[in-house]
Amino acid sequence: MNLVDVIIPTYKPDKRFLISVKRLLAQTVKIGKIIIINTGKDLWDKSGVEDKLNRLFENSTTEFCLEHIEKEEFDHGATRNLGVSKSKSEYFICMTQDAVCFDKKTVEYLLRGMDKSIKMTYARQVPDKSANKIEKFTREFNYPVESMIKSFNEKETLGIKTYFASNVCAAYERETFDALGRFDTGEILNEDMLFAYKLIEHGYFIKYEAWAKVIHSHNYSGKKQFMRNFDIGVSQSSNPDIFNNIKSESEGKKMVLQTLKYLLSTHSYISAIRLIYISGCKYAGFLMGKNFKKLPKSLIKKCSMNRDFWR
Repeated sequence: MNLVDVIIPTYKPDKRFLISVKRLLAQTVKIGKIIIINTGKDLWDKSGVEDKLNRLFENSTTEFCLEHIEKEEFDHGATRNLGVSKSKSEYFICMTQDAVCFDKKTVEYLLRGMDKSIKMTYARQVPDKSANKIEKFTREFNYPVESMIKSFNEKETLGIKTYFASNVCAAYERETFDALGRFDTGEILNEDMLFAYKLIEHGYFIKYEAWAKVIHSHNYSGKKQFMRNFDIGVSQSSNPDIFNNIKSESEGKKMVLQTLKYLLSTHSYISAIRLIYISGCKYAGFLMGKNFKKLPKSLIKKCSMNRDFWR
């Protein structure tokens, strides 16, 4: 049995995805399988990545496993569960196609964090060189340099951050994952946080492992931030048992204020103005998402980043 497999959902894979796979094959801990669940076979064929992937795996003992699904079949939880079903390893790692291991020890550090109580670890996200000042500070705020173990006891002090975790790069212990019912399906996003909630409510711990690093960031426009936060609002509204009794807005305000302070201290006044605009887009999107049940379906689809979800 393999120690660890990696599961990556893909859609229109590009050069960055190939770099990600190449870095995974160079890890200090040998990966048994890299399992790719791709949305849209025709788009995969047009991308020309398969020949390049085959060359990468040519001299590797890691197995390359590929399955295609149709666009209407994609579901953040169900698609990853499909990937898990093709693995028999003790641990598995979920990644996104645009996340690139920072060094050769990302997998090693993720697995090092596991023990009898810790059943999930997630990596630090380091901004890409192309990231703007706001995005760089945001990543540093959400993914600090110090590791942290989170449990039920931290709910009062951490609030929503207690359940914060990211499938951009996260490792799971397979036995517990299966026992707790795997990722929830039919969710617009946040399958990672929803599973972290299950773990913590069942008395387990999750760990933010700062030594395990991946390069990952986005320079989203105001419109994109609105749409993403709309979906976050939908997710929270759809899971009232989890989110109604725990505030998330206060953490957002804290991040905005700290980012603004940093930008002003570095005389980045244009970036500060942009931060105010971006933050307004985020909050407006979040509020609309929280109240999506009051909106007409046609408007919901225009506001959402995951429009296919509304089929």
